[in-house]
Amino acid sequence: MHHIGEQEPPTRLRTTPSWLLTQTAGHASRLVGEGFATVGARGYHYRVLATLDEFGPASQADLGRRGGIDRSDVVATVNELAANDLVVRAPDPADRRRNIITLTPTGRAGLRRMDEALARAQDTLLAPLTDTERAQLTRLLGKLFDHHARQRG
Repeated sequence: MHHIGEQEPPTRLRTTPSWLLTQTAGHASRLVGEGFATVGARGYHYRVLATLDEFGPASQADLGRRGGIDRSDVVATVNELAANDLVVRAPDPADRRRNIITLTPTGRAGLRRMDEALARAQDTLLAPLTDTERAQLTRLLGKLFDHHARQRG
């Protein structure tokens, strides 16, 4: 968790799950960001493309809700993706005031490259863990996430 030469944090921090999660989350975020940068992408690009791939064409508002992205960031992200032919934006035939975003074949190929970069980041992050430990950690983190997501309503 810390580098040689750095001061070791107090035991009460190193043994507190919230502190460990926060420190590890920062490290994970940096690794994922660096991984996406190697393929010319950002996390928001991945969230939008993965959402479109799994759920099909969607409005910008739906993309924001599903991906946990603020409305203004969705607009900027869709603009960047459309400029690179990763998505197509077209008026919704049912409501001309809103746009429907669709994944393109180029976008699907880009998503595959992002998936590979994300997998490499996961391998780096989880390097000291066995496959069994990785599965257990993922299951436990998912359990925590689901519990607190339900609490928020």
